Amino acid sequence: MPRILVVDDDPMVGATIEVLLQRQGFDVTLTDGGETGLAALETQNFDVMLVDIFMPHMRGFESIRIFHERAPAVPLIAMSGYAFASSASPSPDFLRMALELGATRCLRKPFTPDTLLTTIRECIAVPGDGSQPKDKKEVP
Repeated sequence: MPRILVVDDDPMVGATIEVLLQRQGFDVTLTDGGETGLAALETQNFDVMLVDIFMPHMRGFESIRIFHERAPAVPLIAMSGYAFASSASPSPDFLRMALELGATRCLRKPFTPDTLLTTIRECIAVPGDGSQPKDKKEVP
């Protein structure tokens, strides 16, 4: 049973993801922030990490960078629902920046259950071959 670490400070988002993944047969560890996510990472092994980019206490890309440094072989899916104040002004592409910091895939919130499941399955290595996904991409 694949083990998924979910790190999101929004309790509704975290609980929704947890229920969805458990119903699909995944073993889910849900944490409410960067610090608790890192503590779980130190005591358990995971097949995939699903990490929100913007959380209190571990802002911006610090969480993506640290999670990737601590477990570089574990595929990391970065999530962001960050809304910009003005669509007319140029804004940084936070999800693309997350890919540069080590994320394997990126999801823009809100995403559908099918998109989440497809992205997780793409990140899980084929049993027995030890491979990891080689391409990095943002999932719409």
